[in-house]
Amino acid sequence: QVQLAESGGGLVQAGGSLRLSCIVSGSIYAIGDMGWYRQAPGKQRELVAVITSGGATNCADSVKGRFTISRDNTYKTMYLQMNSLKPEDTAVYYCKADISRWSFTPARDYWGQGTQVTVSL
Repeated sequence: QVQLAESGGGLVQAGGSLRLSCIVSGSIYAIGDMGWYRQAPGKQRELVAVITSGGATNCADSVKGRFTISRDNTYKTMYLQMNSLKPEDTAVYYCKADISRWSFTPARDYWGQGTQVTVSL
């Protein structure tokens, strides 16, 4: 069974930093694209940043210059370094990974349970 587990969320003052981690566990053949998403109360889930298996990245305009996505393929882990946090960054942050469990099956998306990030004034 494949599981994604986020950690690193918490309460931080505006201007502060947090580093989120997402660890993939279970029997896996390959991990493709990975990404961070967030959902604030009353809002739809939105893309924060994505990273390909080769390390190419892209992120939402709202976090450019403040957030950095990275991954360590050896340890099946993805990170989100969040600097200069703002109250509007408050949300539950989810990781997603495109995973193939076996060489003969297509990849599908797997999601973590989410980690709460709260930024206070």
